Amino acid sequence: MFSIKKEDAMKTAVLQINREEKCGIVSRHIYGHFSEHLGRCIYDGIYVGEGSAIPNVHGIRKDVLEALQEIHVPVLRWPGGCFADEYHWKDGIGEKASRKKMVNTNWGGVVEDNRFGTHEFLDLCELLHCEPYIAGNMGSGTVQEMAEWVEYMTFDGVSPMADLRRKNGREKPWHVKFFGIGNESWGCGGNMRPEYYADEYRRYQTFCKNYSGNTLYKVACGPNAGDYHWTEKIMEQLKPWYTDAIALHYYTVPSGNWEKKGSATDFTDAEYYQTIAETLKMEELIDRHSEIMDRYDPDGNIKLIVDEWGCWYDVEPGTHPGFLYQQNSMRDAIVAACNLNLFNQKCKRVAMANLAQAVNVLQAVLLTDGAKLVKTPTYQVFRMFVPHQDATLLSASLSGFTAGTEESQVPALSDSVTEGTDGTMFVTISNCSLSDDCALKINADGVLEAQIITAEKPQAYNDFGKVPAVELKPYHGYTEQCGKTILTVPRCSVVSVRFA
Repeated sequence: MFSIKKEDAMKTAVLQINREEKCGIVSRHIYGHFSEHLGRCIYDGIYVGEGSAIPNVHGIRKDVLEALQEIHVPVLRWPGGCFADEYHWKDGIGEKASRKKMVNTNWGGVVEDNRFGTHEFLDLCELLHCEPYIAGNMGSGTVQEMAEWVEYMTFDGVSPMADLRRKNGREKPWHVKFFGIGNESWGCGGNMRPEYYADEYRRYQTFCKNYSGNTLYKVACGPNAGDYHWTEKIMEQLKPWYTDAIALHYYTVPSGNWEKKGSATDFTDAEYYQTIAETLKMEELIDRHSEIMDRYDPDGNIKLIVDEWGCWYDVEPGTHPGFLYQQNSMRDAIVAACNLNLFNQKCKRVAMANLAQAVNVLQAVLLTDGAKLVKTPTYQVFRMFVPHQDATLLSASLSGFTAGTEESQVPALSDSVTEGTDGTMFVTISNCSLSDDCALKINADGVLEAQIITAEKPQAYNDFGKVPAVELKPYHGYTEQCGKTILTVPRCSVVSVRFA
């Protein structure tokens, strides 16, 4: 762990909290995840099949299941991603041996045998006690196909699709709330113009019915990063009676160059700060898209969902370029904390966020290698932040300092403060500086517990068969006096404190 400077040599900052000013509820769905048929996310990552020597529950890896349960995964998005708009759900039901095979044209050209389909995914969500978020195929699918999928999953009466579900072994319907109509329709989902997509969305959503007490929360394809024109045109056409939310996608690419994104673990200090600067652009994106949404929906009925976010690096050397497998370092923990703190702060408009992706792909919380499992630094952040789920956001003002290089100056600290239903207050702080520890003065005392995530260097990562380099640990770097707490936040760390 980094050595901590003496307090008189530290940077100082102040966190002023107003416990009386409530600013909204931080939906647990902000802590959501994304699982696409991409690389080893589903197969070998989540699903190994019932005949596997790897311990499993109905084919779902037991270690993955337990790890995801530990971070209280609230919602899981599936089957894509770009894969969603070439996925035909009827190919993934019935006897596994007779299911159709298909080529995954987006990710590596590999053959999908459809062993993991609707039943397997919804059973996984039940095991996790989380909400399923289905991405429907608008790109290559028909209105009838989408409508029948909703009926198959949620109708409890007598109908062709409900009868087919029963024939395939599921008597009662599932509860399916979140349903996306198309994915990245501006790109891999059809290369549509926003005006065309809006018309298609209105047509498709008309036939996605509410059955048997199940009410769909319909999600429209929102913008790619800073495409404000898309948001403008979508909001013109999709009033609150057509959609519940629009989805924003934004990935942190350190260099800003998609052709040469950079390594997940071999990076300079300058590249580290570039990464932080790129990820902090999320705030401007949320604010500017929200301003457009406010003009058409001043009451905030249509929510913003960030259903794909995270770091995207070059794949690990020697791995399939189409599988998007990358390691995960202490830098990623800082990125995760910055984004989750921001989503908490923006909870009046941001109703959900889904990290890309759950296992073995991009900024994954879990990595697998055969029977072995690694919990990444990003996983540790999600584990730390669990108390924020469904808590009340409190008004807080942070005065800090900047860090970085001449090219990439960024705020060193990020924060969010919530109050749980038990009345305790939970504070999370990240310090992205590589050089400066911080003495943070908080106008509260009565510390019940503090935890920290840090490492010897930002490149540190957890690897198979080795002692984890980045873990969540108890922390005692604070003092309390006269109704205040002075919290030492070491450089390149994430710290949490729970107050009475």
